[in-house]
Amino acid sequence: MHTNLIILAGGASSRMKNSSATANLSEVEIQEANSQSKALIGVGNDSRPILDYLLINAEKAGYKNVYLVIGENGDSFMKYYGNKKENNHFRTMQLFYATQYIPKGRTKPFGTSDALLQALEQYPKLQKQTFTVCNSDNLYSVAALKSLRINTDSNAFISYDRDGLEFSMVRISRFALAVLDTENYLIDIIEKPSVEETTKYKDEKGKLRVSMNIFKLNGNDIYPYLENCPVNPDREEKELPTAILNLCKTLPKALKGIPFNEHVPDLTSKEDIEILKKYIEDHFSE
Repeated sequence: MHTNLIILAGGASSRMKNSSATANLSEVEIQEANSQSKALIGVGNDSRPILDYLLINAEKAGYKNVYLVIGENGDSFMKYYGNKKENNHFRTMQLFYATQYIPKGRTKPFGTSDALLQALEQYPKLQKQTFTVCNSDNLYSVAALKSLRINTDSNAFISYDRDGLEFSMVRISRFALAVLDTENYLIDIIEKPSVEETTKYKDEKGKLRVSMNIFKLNGNDIYPYLENCPVNPDREEKELPTAILNLCKTLPKALKGIPFNEHVPDLTSKEDIEILKKYIEDHFSE
């Protein structure tokens, strides 16, 4: 079992800022959505950042050390969660910051694979340890977080049943499909499959499986693939699923899928804010 959690919060939040749906949102909520990281947008009755709720779930799942990967202009995180690089406190957990620096010649961060690589380089001990890594704008459940923490495989991920996700079918159809073998090890990731193609990728139980970007990884295993991650030609970013898939192609049965059937609240565009507020009202009454 491990107690390290790395949360990727250094993205530019471009889709949130560029989205236009503002129905039922206050002026403050719209301003926050247009000006800061998605993870810091206030939701719930007391307008706590979505990241608070993810951290609360992480604490309940047994994590002790949380590494927040923030951007070069991540002062808002430090003002809210503590201004020291290391050993800030959130409830019973210790918080550390890693900064995702933007390479010369770029205006935006270089993707999630680059974010994790920079975190491991700034905290070299993680290169020899096991950790969970996830997005900052998905509200993963206590059960999902705990299942990765106590999992005994070297590397694993939550393999979500696509039918359990409560998004629109248009949105779900854009999700990449995880192709697993009969023992639930990852074989391939299929980006933007057509409707006709999807039936080919059902698992042994007839389910379509997707990743919501939450993984348990061994630093020693993944580090070389982060270093050598190719750039996605369409998005011009180095993406973590690419590095993980390259690991799996080199080392068969490197990543075990843990089947889950539940929704994962997501904060991608402004229209998600109202949905997430309702979810938090129903699930975080305390």
